[in-house]
Amino acid sequence: MGVNATVLAIDAGNSKTDAAFVAADGTVLGTGRAGGFQPPRVGVEAAVDVLAAAVDAARAAARAAGTPVERAEHVLAALANADLPVEEAELTAALHARGWGDTTEVRNDTFALLRAGVDEPRGVAVVCGAGINCVGMLPDGRTARFPAIGKLSGDWGGGGGLAEEALWYAARAEDGRGEPTDLARTLPAHFGLGSVYALIEALHLGRVAAVRRHELTPVLFATSAGGDPVARSLVRRQAEEVVAMASVALARLGLLGEETPLVLGGSVLAARHPQLDADIAELLALKAPRAVVRVVTAPPVLGAALLGLDRTPSPPEAHARLRAHFGA
Repeated sequence: MGVNATVLAIDAGNSKTDAAFVAADGTVLGTGRAGGFQPPRVGVEAAVDVLAAAVDAARAAARAAGTPVERAEHVLAALANADLPVEEAELTAALHARGWGDTTEVRNDTFALLRAGVDEPRGVAVVCGAGINCVGMLPDGRTARFPAIGKLSGDWGGGGGLAEEALWYAARAEDGRGEPTDLARTLPAHFGLGSVYALIEALHLGRVAAVRRHELTPVLFATSAGGDPVARSLVRRQAEEVVAMASVALARLGLLGEETPLVLGGSVLAARHPQLDADIAELLALKAPRAVVRVVTAPPVLGAALLGLDRTPSPPEAHARLRAHFGA
């Protein structure tokens, strides 16, 4: 006969899914990992099957540790691709039908990043990884968020967007339609190619896998650090986008005039590029001077677990025990 966990925390991104069963005192009973969560590509039920694999792995780990877990009182799933309230509602129903917990809540995965970086459910987070997103929350349950589904919803940047912009400027520099930029040399050189045309051909024909485009983003930042004006302008614009999202979210929650945590995460921001960091600090001083920046590298499943514990009675030491388990 197994026990019931207080929280089943799930964090699912495009590339991986983490699950953790957590007791009321913050003890992690078992964790599991599975593949990426991509309902737009495979459909909701097939995507939830991937979550199920992570949940089963966490259940197996708990059993192996001597604490077999049957289900949880509350399931908190922080999911990529849950960008709109209607998507959250659909996914909530699909997860709850699996019977993993008495209650089920789905949130966009940026909320998990935010909660991992704050001591209480209060603050704003900007994630800049493959794409860009921003959310904010208050202890009374109020939130601020954006659709964050790409250019369609007014977004700019993130690793994927920066790579596309860098290629655009490099192509136009090489063929004469645009201004000169060293990106025309550094981008193809990264793949051992001699021209932007060769890189375009390799990407178009699949000789360089499309998934490798993300490798162009660090090249862009290195080219900017070398003094190239075009690359530098793209880094500056990324900083402007981060600060624009953050300042709007802070204003919506009435936090612009208060000292408030601003959590930054995702591969682009966690890389701590000096120019990007300096630009963000400069622009925040003008638009949101009371924001207190925190760069978070803790696993987002920690934030999902903390969000779950926020919904349940737990002792004061539970959060500290949970953070210690994940090294945060």
